[in-house]
Amino acid sequence: MPTNFPPPVNVSPLIKTFRWGLLLAGIAYGSAWQARYTSKELSLKEVRLKEKAIRDKKLAEEKARAAAAEIAEIERQVAGGK
Repeated sequence: MPTNFPPPVNVSPLIKTFRWGLLLAGIAYGSAWQARYTSKELSLKEVRLKEKAIRDKKLAEEKARAAAAEIAEIERQVAGGK
């Protein structure tokens, strides 16, 4: 099944230049936005890490209180059963 394709069309140098210019402009635009988002995300990351440390500390304290209350309840049940 050989197919005969027509010869390729010559593209105008003006069109080629326009395409390459748009490609490079798109890359520059994307790079600029990436830099903005990266710096913004890094500053938010610091805030999140500080909040996480506070939240983890509170959770550990609540867990310790719950464990102490559970142990006290078990001791009360064991002492009441004898």
